[in-house]
Amino acid sequence: GFQHCLVDEKNLFLKFIFQPFQMSKITRIVVLTGAGISSESGIKTFRDSGGLWEEHAIEDVATPEGWKRNPALVLEFYNQRRKQLLESSPNAAHKALVKLAKHFPTHIITQNVDDLHERAGSENVLHLHGELLKVRSEVFEELVYPTSGWELKLGDLCERGTQLRPHIVWFGEQVPMIEPAIELVKQADIVIVIGTSLQVYPAAGLLNQAPYGSRKFLVDPSEDLQTEMFRLTHIQETAGKAMPKLVDELIKSIK
Repeated sequence: GFQHCLVDEKNLFLKFIFQPFQMSKITRIVVLTGAGISSESGIKTFRDSGGLWEEHAIEDVATPEGWKRNPALVLEFYNQRRKQLLESSPNAAHKALVKLAKHFPTHIITQNVDDLHERAGSENVLHLHGELLKVRSEVFEELVYPTSGWELKLGDLCERGTQLRPHIVWFGEQVPMIEPAIELVKQADIVIVIGTSLQVYPAAGLLNQAPYGSRKFLVDPSEDLQTEMFRLTHIQETAGKAMPKLVDELIKSIK
């Protein structure tokens, strides 16, 4: 059952975990999501295949250098990601977060570039690594456009005549949304980390910004995660299984 998959110092059941934590309707929740939440919707990630992403090295398809070397390859790679995304649907974990936001002020910070949170109905979503369904000028970064369909080609230009590129934060590029993300986490009463390892930045750094007394939940089926952090509960299940139950427990705790 759900309670037995909680790895907690004293192996406490959920009801005891929530007892000392007096929650009110103004409890602020920040949810940090990574590839694990989208993989259940069929979205593949490069970590699934030993550092290769659809048989491409990261350096070739997800770096500024790769773009300079072979923009056609990069465009085709992201066209395929876009196509895959448009054929995917939000899963039970995405939907559970929509339910959570009806009861608590909830912000989602995602490392994912898909729009599955938004399609499920979530509103306060901050994308750390850009958005697959947007494109921007390779020269004028502020010129960002929604995509029409899944295809972006060489020769597709912005209004100032420069090539459009994916609106994605590639490896080696600045993460402009990290500062607003830090501010959100600093104000959280509860932080829920879903489908991202605490060994990977920026997830690890963000969780360290949470107030000392805040409750922290890590939803990840892995067994060997380092969970030394104060008031951190590791729920060792997939997002789709764990989140509907966790959300129901959180909602019950304010009644």
